[in-house]
Amino acid sequence: MSTSAVHHHRPTAKQSHKSFKSRHATKSSLKTKSKGKVHDPDTFNRKSPHQQTMSKLDRRNKNRQIAQNKHKDLIRETKIFDGRKGAPRIVAVVPLCEDGDAQAAVRQFKEVEGDIPDIGTITTRIERFKQKIQWIVVKRDLLSVLDACKVADFVVLVLSAKQEVDEHGELLLRSIEAQGISNTIPAVQHLETIEPAKQRPDVKKSLLSYISHLFPSLNKIYAFESEQESSNIIRTLCTSTPKGVHWRDARSYLLADDMRWSEQEGLVIGGVVRGKGLKADRLVHIPGHGDFQIEKICEYPDPPKSVDVMAIDTDMPGPKVLDAPTASQDDLAYLAPEEVYMPDADIPDTISEAPTSMTTISRKGVLLDGHHYFDDEIDEPVTTTPSRPRKLPKGTSAYQAAWILDDDIGSEDSGMEDNDEDMNMTFDDPPVQPEDGEEGLAPPAMTEVGTEFGDEARSEMFLDPAPELELQQIAEFRKSRVTELAEDREFPDEIELHPNVLARERLSRYRGLKSLRTSPWETEEDRPFQPADWDRLAKITDYRSAKNKLTREALVGGVPAGTKVQIYIRNGPANLADSSTPANKPLAIFSLLRHEHKQAVVNLSITPSSSLTAPIKSKDQLLVQVGPRRLLISPLYSQSNTTGRNNVTKFERFLIPGRTSVATFVGPLLWGNAPAIYFQRSEASGELSLVGTGSFLSADQSRIIAKRIVLTGHPFKIHKKLVTVRYMFFNAEDVAWFKALPLFTRRGRSGFIKESLGTHGYFKATFDGRINPQDAVAISLYKRVFPRGSVEFRG
Repeated sequence: MSTSAVHHHRPTAKQSHKSFKSRHATKSSLKTKSKGKVHDPDTFNRKSPHQQTMSKLDRRNKNRQIAQNKHKDLIRETKIFDGRKGAPRIVAVVPLCEDGDAQAAVRQFKEVEGDIPDIGTITTRIERFKQKIQWIVVKRDLLSVLDACKVADFVVLVLSAKQEVDEHGELLLRSIEAQGISNTIPAVQHLETIEPAKQRPDVKKSLLSYISHLFPSLNKIYAFESEQESSNIIRTLCTSTPKGVHWRDARSYLLADDMRWSEQEGLVIGGVVRGKGLKADRLVHIPGHGDFQIEKICEYPDPPKSVDVMAIDTDMPGPKVLDAPTASQDDLAYLAPEEVYMPDADIPDTISEAPTSMTTISRKGVLLDGHHYFDDEIDEPVTTTPSRPRKLPKGTSAYQAAWILDDDIGSEDSGMEDNDEDMNMTFDDPPVQPEDGEEGLAPPAMTEVGTEFGDEARSEMFLDPAPELELQQIAEFRKSRVTELAEDREFPDEIELHPNVLARERLSRYRGLKSLRTSPWETEEDRPFQPADWDRLAKITDYRSAKNKLTREALVGGVPAGTKVQIYIRNGPANLADSSTPANKPLAIFSLLRHEHKQAVVNLSITPSSSLTAPIKSKDQLLVQVGPRRLLISPLYSQSNTTGRNNVTKFERFLIPGRTSVATFVGPLLWGNAPAIYFQRSEASGELSLVGTGSFLSADQSRIIAKRIVLTGHPFKIHKKLVTVRYMFFNAEDVAWFKALPLFTRRGRSGFIKESLGTHGYFKATFDGRINPQDAVAISLYKRVFPRGSVEFRG
């Protein structure tokens, strides 16, 4: 066989021999092998626990510890319900439909005995599970439903098989879901009225599909008329572990079982402590009534049989005191003492003393990035054309230049008449300035207006139009733009000044910023305009650190949860015992963390509701529920994006649907990320409607809310990058005042004011490129706005 006929089969599995690993490799070979990689031992080593390689024994031990911790947590959460003196499980029964009846729903349970009130609370004992259930029966009132669900361990949602959930029921659902809700059990009434019977499963399936839209974890809906399913509801209520609400369980709270008031003892409220330990040093908040101090916390006495529970026997020994206030008890002062802040003598204390006219301020230009430009210039009358840079002999110092008058150098009457003598004198050409145009210094020759668009045109002679003609032109120009401004929201902050208004006086509080996120903001300029008690508000340098410290402080000490106590309220309102009895209206008491009664600048996030169609204006009154409080506020809205290094954010005039904003007001401090619900009362019906939801962000007094306005002008004449602008200002003094501000156009061009033309506010501007004749020239001005205070809702 010839060699050409031999076929060589290439193996499919390539075998490579193991390379020799030298113990004495050179540095160059190691560098070549690493391919430039640098191994940092700190970053190379595995740091987090899930990155560590664990042995089989360690993994078993870790899993066993996790299981033990879960079991301990379960015991701790259910411990308060165990025993003869265990706390009852609080169950709120909420009807969502118009024909829903919470009282009839509770009567369906055969384990419940006794009279069920129309509205209020009743406690029953379930002997089969050795548990107590405290039912909260409410009507379809928004605030009552929120109060009941705020303290409930379980919420039974009562649906109807005959009627759909109406608009008010939808409001109840979305409100309690935004507030934070514990375990939820949906159940349906009037299912037996559905005929034929084979349609009943379809009705339950439809209702479950609806309710799971807001509560996706629900997979079953019960029927009250079915004895078996109603028994399963009781089983679920007695054996399930409440998952709780995070913001509520971070503090101590109590649902009032009884209340009394007397001249000797004052207001006494009895109930079972929930959440964290109750401390006498901390204040308590009673919704709708305010904050109060605790006189003492006593053990709830066991009432003898056939004796009134609230009867007072003078022969019996007093109840045991579980906790009493110490010297470090929180006071009720919500503002810092006036002695803490001593205002400067030169700065007015109130807004009324602040300067309102530019005639009282010796400034020559607008504030831009913390600096007043042109303040160092010699006070000269404003002319139509700024003076050109002076030409000085070479080697002239600044001190010498101050002694050289304009008539001595560069004058046509002296020094420049004899050309032969002055030709030997050399002058330094000054550096090219932006106001000199593209080609350096502009010659003094003037040309006629008609040659402005010529190739050789450098400047022009300008004639002011007649006042009547100018007013007519302004009116016609603004009228033609009404439709355009209404449709174009690119410049929502645009304003128009009347020709007779001086912009430097009307906008005296405004300043310029080159960058809203990075430009420094001089806060001393705002001192004359800040509210009187602004410096007495609580100032928190590090909110997160303070929050963590004070929430950990609540974990230690106090009367433990599950203890039935009597709280003696110092200076409590006498009418509270009559107006908020358990048979009339359920009342919850919340313990406040340290400093939570102090006033601060509060920032809440707000996301408009999907049902909100019209924008809400800033400073419109809203009712907000944040944590345990309800407040009437008139918030300022600002952008929700993160502020820059200068801590400045842009003010928003309206709450726009579909966009999250930050609502700022002066109100009580709160620690933690508590949910916030916003309501607005209808002027026609007086009913509350849900306008938005959000959460507590921070309490930051240094956060600056800057209100922006935009002044626009019209390009009157254009020559390359040189533009004559009109209708932005209406006098030469305003042009000189705002000359330092940068210009911008709608299509992204930027420029600056070069010089004023005439006395009616026309000026020349230089841009970084040729602008479109249809473009608009604008400047941005900012001023700080301060938030308003809030009022406790007494509804």
